[in-house]
Amino acid sequence: MRWINTRPGRGAQLALTLMPFVLLIVAYSAGSVVRLSQNTNDKLLPGLAGFTDAINRMAFLPDTRTGEYLLWSDTLASLIRLFAGLGISTVTALLIGMAIGMLPYLRALLAPFVAVISMVPPLALLPILFIVMGLGETSKIALIVIGVAPTMIRDLALKALELPREQIVKAETLGGSSWQIALRVVLPQILPRLITCVRLQLGPAWLFLIAAEAISSDSGLGYRIFLVRRYLSMDIIFPYVVWITLLAVVTNYALDRIRIAVFPWSELEKQA
Repeated sequence: MRWINTRPGRGAQLALTLMPFVLLIVAYSAGSVVRLSQNTNDKLLPGLAGFTDAINRMAFLPDTRTGEYLLWSDTLASLIRLFAGLGISTVTALLIGMAIGMLPYLRALLAPFVAVISMVPPLALLPILFIVMGLGETSKIALIVIGVAPTMIRDLALKALELPREQIVKAETLGGSSWQIALRVVLPQILPRLITCVRLQLGPAWLFLIAAEAISSDSGLGYRIFLVRRYLSMDIIFPYVVWITLLAVVTNYALDRIRIAVFPWSELEKQA
């Protein structure tokens, strides 16, 4: 028997999926019990009661200064910035990526430039963005766009280049113009990849967003994490990190469901 040819059943697969999370929770609980037994006021690894109190305070009790429910107001502020940045990046990547993949002259003009830009560390540009665009929303959204759009452009351009040349030739034989080929041949085949690109860039987009919020913001999930770190409020930081992860997982799942619903044939290609 070769391990490479064995596959777990549904029950075993579920158990294996849950195992790392269970082990992580057990390890944290054990560490928390040990530290709290030595010091009941320990802030590094708070217990379940501490988490429950912090979540209740942040999510279900209005702030005494602003009257807002901080978790939800921070979530709304961050999601607006995140989806604005991803939306701009998606449109930009679709237009430029298709153009680079389809048109040799534009490929010669833009492909090397995009490749170089994609290698620039986006966080290194953050001070420049703050100086040029100010400390408001524009610079935060711009950081997300600069961080994820070049990679998405390169990915979509490669996808357009990978399309069989025979499809283009057949469309030309039937009298299709460049616009018709773009809209009826290329676009339908790269749209599923576009959704996958967005899914792959969710993690980096959150990274750039939190970095921007941590440096200059008055709201947002990243802002709150870096605000309370000075008080060693791990009972707030841990739930915020878990909440950010949950938002990313739900967004990723929703995008995948949309891809399957709108382009069901892409799932068959993936399985093949």
